[in-house]
Amino acid sequence: MSGALYLTYDDADFRAQFPYFSNTAIYPEAVLSMYFTMGINWVSNYNWGFLNGASRQLALYQMTAHLTALFGLIAQNNGAAPNIETEAAIDKVRVTVQPPKSQSQFQQWLNQTPWGQQLLALLLLKSAGGFVVGGAPELSGFRRVGGFR
Repeated sequence: MSGALYLTYDDADFRAQFPYFSNTAIYPEAVLSMYFTMGINWVSNYNWGFLNGASRQLALYQMTAHLTALFGLIAQNNGAAPNIETEAAIDKVRVTVQPPKSQSQFQQWLNQTPWGQQLLALLLLKSAGGFVVGGAPELSGFRRVGGFR
């Protein structure tokens, strides 16, 4: 896995890491593979950078689980996007739930499922400090005199 240039979907591996999706009647391999392929649009399957090997495979599987769960919620909601309930009442009992704080629509979208939340945490952890492309690695965090690298 870590030596592969492009990571691919492995049904047995996915189901072992995400037992919630172990029912092959509800979650056929073709459907999960389709969501994996769709997820590549958000998390590249090109095995490169700080997010590589097992970490990138986990991120791809978390995106697969997020998309599978999200589209399941949409189907249950008659085609409407899932909403986070902020208030509920039964008799004299009232419950209000505050949605998680999100800095972007992408974060809000990921926060709609537990797998999306895990993926967001992984992406934030792996990108701490930002990414640098090009230049000398020892100069990635510092500028030379005059502001040039």
